[in-house]
Amino acid sequence: MKYFTLFFCILSIVSCGQSTEDEQMALRKKAERIHQNVITIDTHDDINIRNFTDSVNYTQRLETQVNLPKMKEGGLDVAWFIVYTGQDSLTPSAYERAEENAMAKFQAIHKLCEEIAPDEIELALTSEDVRRIHKKGKLVAMIGVENAYPMGEDLENFKRYHDLGARYVSLSHNGHSQFADSNTGEADSIWLHNGLSDLGKKAVIEMNRLGIMIDISHPAKSSMEQIIALSKAPIIASHSSARALCDHSRNLDDEQLLWLKENGGVVQTVAFSSYLNTDKDKARRSFMEELYEKVADSLGITWHNRSEYRSLPPDQREEFLENYPKVVSIGKDIAAKMPDAPAAVNVQDFADHIDYMVGLIGIDHVGISSDFDGGGGIEGWSDASETFNVTLELVKRGYTEEEIAKLWGGNLLRVLDEVQAVAREME
Repeated sequence: MKYFTLFFCILSIVSCGQSTEDEQMALRKKAERIHQNVITIDTHDDINIRNFTDSVNYTQRLETQVNLPKMKEGGLDVAWFIVYTGQDSLTPSAYERAEENAMAKFQAIHKLCEEIAPDEIELALTSEDVRRIHKKGKLVAMIGVENAYPMGEDLENFKRYHDLGARYVSLSHNGHSQFADSNTGEADSIWLHNGLSDLGKKAVIEMNRLGIMIDISHPAKSSMEQIIALSKAPIIASHSSARALCDHSRNLDDEQLLWLKENGGVVQTVAFSSYLNTDKDKARRSFMEELYEKVADSLGITWHNRSEYRSLPPDQREEFLENYPKVVSIGKDIAAKMPDAPAAVNVQDFADHIDYMVGLIGIDHVGISSDFDGGGGIEGWSDASETFNVTLELVKRGYTEEEIAKLWGGNLLRVLDEVQAVAREME
């Protein structure tokens, strides 16, 4: 009898293991079908104009986290390429230098879509464009402006940027701009405008008039509150997560998230490790920095912490950008074989933020972003080629195809439609 019982126990364990394997396979197949059906939109991908030349460009599988081959591999349909300019002094000469940078990035994006790879990717200006281009089997590019600083003090520049394809703009970045205070004011409690400047208030109305989505991912909480009070259209946070889960000034607290819901906007959960899990990120980052230094030293490369990048002279910046992907890639491969390496922030941590915000403000107000090539990337979604893993995790958590379609871009396109409808009414 004892052996008979043991036989059935073993049979049960084997059957249970097989059942679990079958269930995982079924979940994966379901996720693959959903990933194929929905339009996947990442609202924040930084660019470097060096990768938009005739000889080096996004048709190649570069070390960049986003390029056309990696988008195709991962099933990422739409990338919002970012016209980013860092903060400098509020002077005419500094505005002029910043404008040159912004124009170079606009030109790079247009060159990719119109000259380098027009058969593979096309620029979209509306949700209808997105669906039309996607239906043709092509990738989709859209343009966001991170920091209105290069526009100077001329509100006419908002129309110029709109005409170049910009469909969202943030009024500040890391540092207070001529338009709005930044979240970075939390560090020293020094504010320039206590929210929006008079010029910033006019900019909100102008963006409403033009049909440009207003991005509040970097502006201060006071700036966001005043933007919502002034805006006739819903707003977006193009790359932010939940402050209740990770207390970082770049994330939105519950009050801000509820403002966003009331406004009808959307928060694009960002796959940026330090905005997802502070403790895990600090432990992993410290470990990896030591490892990167050792790798760089073995290769004869001078190594700098990524946070030092903006303080480097131009020639060292170029050297850093060239060497950084190689060193990081080697370092990650080594860390993967080290059992004592601290756990990395991963797709599960990312989905925790989605779960939290969906629970607080509803499925209609949450979306997805990566901040690739601008510091973003987590274990499981380290570049565009791993985009499917996000869908797989959402399926594992019980999200339906309709809900996943909203998270992957449906909500964002709904906001774009509403913003452009407000512009038509104002005209």
